[in-house]
Amino acid sequence: MQLSIVIVSYNVRYFLEQCLLSVARATEGLTAETWVVDNNSADGSVEMVRRRFPWVKVIANPHNPGFSVANNQALRQARGRYVLLLNPDTLVEEDTFHRCYAFAEAHPDLGGLGVRMIDGSGRYLPESKRGLPTPWVAFTKAFGLARLFPRSRRFGHYHLGYLAEDETHAVEVLAGAYMWMRAAALEQVGLLDETFFMYGEDIDLSYRLTQGGYRNYYYPGTSIIHYKGESTKRGSLNYVRVFYQAMVIFAQKHFVGSGARGLVLMMRLAIYVRAVLTVGANLWARLRFPLLDAAGMYLGLRLLKRLWSAYHFDDPGYFPDYIDYLHFPAYSLLWVASIFLGGGYDRPFDYGRLLRSLGVGTLLLLSVYGLLPEDLRPSRALLVLGAAWATGYALAVRVVFRALLTGRLGAHDERRLLIVGRAAEAQRTLSLLQRAGTTAHYIGRVDPGTRAPRPEADVEAEGIGTTDRLTSLASLYRAEEIIFCSADLDISDIQRWMREIGPRVQYRILPEASRSIIGSHRPDQRGTLYTIDVNLRIDDPVLRRGKWLLDRGVALLLILTLPLTVWPVRDTAGYLHNLVAVLFTRRTWVAYHPGDPDRKLLPALRRGVVYPGLNLAAEDSETLHHLNLLYARDYRLRDDLRLIWENFRSLGRRD
Repeated sequence: MQLSIVIVSYNVRYFLEQCLLSVARATEGLTAETWVVDNNSADGSVEMVRRRFPWVKVIANPHNPGFSVANNQALRQARGRYVLLLNPDTLVEEDTFHRCYAFAEAHPDLGGLGVRMIDGSGRYLPESKRGLPTPWVAFTKAFGLARLFPRSRRFGHYHLGYLAEDETHAVEVLAGAYMWMRAAALEQVGLLDETFFMYGEDIDLSYRLTQGGYRNYYYPGTSIIHYKGESTKRGSLNYVRVFYQAMVIFAQKHFVGSGARGLVLMMRLAIYVRAVLTVGANLWARLRFPLLDAAGMYLGLRLLKRLWSAYHFDDPGYFPDYIDYLHFPAYSLLWVASIFLGGGYDRPFDYGRLLRSLGVGTLLLLSVYGLLPEDLRPSRALLVLGAAWATGYALAVRVVFRALLTGRLGAHDERRLLIVGRAAEAQRTLSLLQRAGTTAHYIGRVDPGTRAPRPEADVEAEGIGTTDRLTSLASLYRAEEIIFCSADLDISDIQRWMREIGPRVQYRILPEASRSIIGSHRPDQRGTLYTIDVNLRIDDPVLRRGKWLLDRGVALLLILTLPLTVWPVRDTAGYLHNLVAVLFTRRTWVAYHPGDPDRKLLPALRRGVVYPGLNLAAEDSETLHHLNLLYARDYRLRDDLRLIWENFRSLGRRD
């Protein structure tokens, strides 16, 4: 056997599906085997692989033993002359394996091989080739010098930025996303070190291959798409801790004396420094709009007070000073709270949602203002003028941010969309987008033209052009998103177009016979999925907060009216227990039916007291899943109130 491919998967079902489709194409003409080792995914990955790819050998772990352990499980059974460790969030070209095999056969000193990688926007990924993380190299990586001087031999050794990306080079470290190795070399130096849970194992194995007398090569004769970030959130504290702790393990294993101590010290310092930077960046990302809104609204109110006093009363000091420290902070906080509860910070560029939220907040302010004593009501005019200022200011902040981030001033989410593929696949793409609740300004279809004979059905569905003019068509129509139908296209062509058009456009791919459309525009963020399952209202942040408030509010109301509400309930002790559990967020009043084995595929909810179909006779799992899916898809707060009312006697349930 020529090749054994090992893919370790963890909760990346749709990316894994696309990866295996590309693997199927790339292994044509080779004697190959493919292993998928699943580390206890909760998204139905194992079931999908067994159903759709029966030729894949599956190892389903009952827990997550880590990346190294999972790879070794398959490597111990692999029979190929070469083995390939492949990430599930990758997409290989049709001839990638053939080219790598030919290169490896022509270089008998080859221990490992890596290829040119691009991200989901077509940008080259510098980790395609890497140097050994010595103390100095680790220092330049950890403290940003490598990023500041990427092409410097002194500072850019981590990613070998001074070596041309389109030339073959001998390198020290291969990327674990695509790690092609000679099986004989792997047998000599040993499998992955299972001390590494995630990250660092590729550096360790690459180093051992060179220590064993082999050479590692960076080979740009083929390329792959690596979406990145699908197994670990790269902006999280956990990523910082796991990544740099892996460097500590590597240093302690391979270096001695001052080199080891220096690298360990450097990595431990880097953990704290990067952790502080990560916390700061995450806090800014979450709080930038609330902080800017609150500060701008408050300062604007103070300026309005002076202007209105001078204009209307001819006295800049007409209003008492205490409103600066009592009323204006309250106004600002209530407007910010209304934006938060209305979802304005979840979708900061949804101007309609922002205006609705501020409108509700202003009405609430006016209502409270009217109930205050006369001496605590300084001026309705100031409140109305302040509401106008708050609205204009909040809109201006978002317009500026949107222009800086995207180059667009508009508030709509309807990107200008091109679909590349045959008429049938293009229609399927539009159907999936519609069923997922995703909106786009559809420009038209670009015909593949040359990949296969044109079906007669396409004659009635003319496109706006063919792929030999795709780059100019994308520019002419100012396309902001392109969806490629991979059933009609070669992956190599898709990558070429992505590189030619550039990262200004967002790219998605519809895999063959799949219900998901996959893409990732930034390498530091998780990818985007358009599937028929994603448009679940229960996953909306506004409704999630509403459900949280409803749970607490109902629990508090029932506690206050306990003498009246306890008598209808069958289990009094259980009822009291549930009241406390819901009040303190350990349970929710309404959740999914527990008899549905696929409920884990839906957005997570805490354990419920009641659920849809509670009083139904035993039903099959498909019916129960349909009930849960309808509850999640069409969720309204009144659904919870209805189910609580209908099952009030069962509120003492403790299962």
